[in-house]
Amino acid sequence: MCTREWLTTGEAAVLLRSSRAHVADLCLRGLLPYVTISSRRRIRRSDVEALIQPQMDRDQLETLWLHRAVAGRLVRHPGAVLAAAAINLRRLRRMHPEGRAWEWLDRWDAVLDQGVEAVLEALTSSAAYAVELRKSSPFAGILPENEREAVVAAFAESRREHARSMPPEKFERVLRSV
Repeated sequence: MCTREWLTTGEAAVLLRSSRAHVADLCLRGLLPYVTISSRRRIRRSDVEALIQPQMDRDQLETLWLHRAVAGRLVRHPGAVLAAAAINLRRLRRMHPEGRAWEWLDRWDAVLDQGVEAVLEALTSSAAYAVELRKSSPFAGILPENEREAVVAAFAESRREHARSMPPEKFERVLRSV
C-alpha cells in the first residue's frame, strides 16, 4: 500500500476539520470505509476527499434530495419510518435472494440497528459510501407521491438555476484558456 494513499484517523480528522472521534464514528457507522492494519484504522485519502468535495452525478444528487426529504419525515415520525424501512428491507431480501445486493442490504440492516442518528447520516451524507448505500435504499414509498414529485420538481428547478447562460465574451475566454 502506498503510504500517501492511506491516512490515519488523525490525518483524516485534520483534512475534515473534525475530531478523531468524529472520524472513528463515521467509520463505525459505515459512512467512511477503512481497513485495519496492525490494529490501527487506515482510511483511503480518496474517501476522505469525497466527504470534503463530493462528486455526484445528476441521478445521485436527485436521490440525495429525495432521501433528505425522507430524513425530514424520519425526524417527525421516527418509529413509523424505521418500521416501514425494516418492512421494505425484508421485501428487498425476498426479491434479491442472493448476489451483491445482499451486501448493501446487510449494511442497511446495520445502519437501521444503530438508530435514528445513523440513519439520518446515511440519508443525508454526500460521502461516496452513502451514495452507494442509497442505491439499494429501503425507503421507497415513504414519501407520498405528491411530495416526491414536489422534491423532484424543486431539484430540477435548482439545476436550472445553476445552468445560467454565460455571456459570449466570457465563453470565449474560457475556451481560449482550455
